[in-house]
Amino acid sequence: MQIANPIYDVVFKHLLEDNDIARLLVATILGREVAEISPLPQEKTIPMEQRRFTVYRLDYSARIRNPDGGYEQVIIEIQKAKFPADIMRFRRYLGNQYQRKENTFTVRVDGKEQKKHLHIVAIYFLGYPLDRLWAPVIQVVRQCYDITTGERLAGSEEFIESLTHDAFIIQIPALREECKTELEQLLSLFDQRR
Repeated sequence: MQIANPIYDVVFKHLLEDNDIARLLVATILGREVAEISPLPQEKTIPMEQRRFTVYRLDYSARIRNPDGGYEQVIIEIQKAKFPADIMRFRRYLGNQYQRKENTFTVRVDGKEQKKHLHIVAIYFLGYPLDRLWAPVIQVVRQCYDITTGERLAGSEEFIESLTHDAFIIQIPALREECKTELEQLLSLFDQRR
């Protein structure tokens, strides 16, 4: 049986157009339940300077509803090749996500409507390894500390939630042949050795 390779744009797009599959993938990566997912796909063709070709890449953006009723914005980017300008492009893309009106919601406070920003979680699928870290899946978690005592602060603050984000970096070449977790089993779909 032949299985389509999800690292290719058209397959990745088709995979995430199925809400059940997209919800399973996002929930498994986040390690928590996702009650609802509403995709907002964005495709772009990027001309590459000093090259005779363009790179087609797929960004996936979805609003998820957590079991507690709260919402978050999840962005997924798949990057197959390593180019020097990638980090700046990732930063611009992330900045654009913070600016988008679609990444806000309205709440009523004391009878007045206020716009709030959705918390953003970024998921990067890399088709190449990072230079110094070789783990298949790396989670970057924001935590707040009292700088004078070193004590970790509990709870969340809207100001901090609106200006920082968690991230997951999936290094496809680092995926293990022997899966140790449910997440690794799911991600084995992306393993290029299979």
